[in-house]
Amino acid sequence: MKQPRVSVIILNWNTKHFLEKFLPSVVQTNYQNLEIIVADNGSTDGSADFVRENFKSVKLITFDKNYGFCGGYNRAIEFASGDYIVLLNSDVEVTPEWLNPIINFMEENKDVFACQPKILSYFERNKFEYAGACGGFIDKFGYPFCRGRIFFYTEEDMGQYDEIKQVFWATGACMVIRRNLLHEIGFLDEDFFAHMEEIDLCWRANLHGYKIFCIPQSKVYHVGGGTLPKANPRKTFLNHRNSLIMLEKNLTFPDALLIIPIRLFLDIISAIVYLLKGSVGDFFAVLKAHFIFLIAQPKWIIKRIRNRKKIKKKKINNNLIFKKSIVIEYFILGKKKFSELKF
Repeated sequence: MKQPRVSVIILNWNTKHFLEKFLPSVVQTNYQNLEIIVADNGSTDGSADFVRENFKSVKLITFDKNYGFCGGYNRAIEFASGDYIVLLNSDVEVTPEWLNPIINFMEENKDVFACQPKILSYFERNKFEYAGACGGFIDKFGYPFCRGRIFFYTEEDMGQYDEIKQVFWATGACMVIRRNLLHEIGFLDEDFFAHMEEIDLCWRANLHGYKIFCIPQSKVYHVGGGTLPKANPRKTFLNHRNSLIMLEKNLTFPDALLIIPIRLFLDIISAIVYLLKGSVGDFFAVLKAHFIFLIAQPKWIIKRIRNRKKIKKKKINNNLIFKKSIVIEYFILGKKKFSELKF
């Protein structure tokens, strides 16, 4: 039987050094019906010329400016021919067989919207990597965490999460999406620009009745922080603002009335902690995120109304959303490992 067509899209913005290091591993993927696309988001470091001159089999797309993670991928997907679309960061090293377990699983399970592999650290290869680890979840206040990573604590991979498992979200660092469902669910929300956009997309998929899985039999190695490092006020702003937008868009109106004020309060505590630690930039980033979110309330409410008119499920009624506060579990109760949480 003919393999389904897979389009791997690597969105690049001034990361020529990562393309030099990791694009060869993608080209060496052991999957026959494969299209590899590098979409260059207005780079100025010679990335496009490097790909054009050294990787003739790779389709190169160049944009006139940086459209962000969301805008860049949305535009690049239009050039892809695959039945499956893979969003792959430029700082990811893949293994030769990484695609096969995921595509085989998705071909056998047609209600699956997206999957991710096991994401391990490129530098500490026996540990999970921050961005996705072994599949993502959120708590009731919208804070994301993963099997193998809660906040900044990453576990050693000892096979403890090697079972195929349904999760709430798959990481945009390496995410395999069933293309024909994108038009039903909607593409990445370009108001996010970058960060949290894949969680918003997966939340919408869950509400449409589709499933997200982590397939640990596939594994890749991620550098992380390739465009913005973990400690960066710009990243702090995007994470806090986008998390609030995501809640506003996807919660029911009664839940939003209850959850969002609590989340705003928790964010203020976080901002104070930043200030006490001397991270003045992060402190103001949280305040700016709140200001931008609050003044654009009508826009987010309209998005919620439009989203919820399309959905098939009013609530996600399984164990994909942690009903407690991951902040309390981690910082107060000292639970650092996913296996210690009781859903």
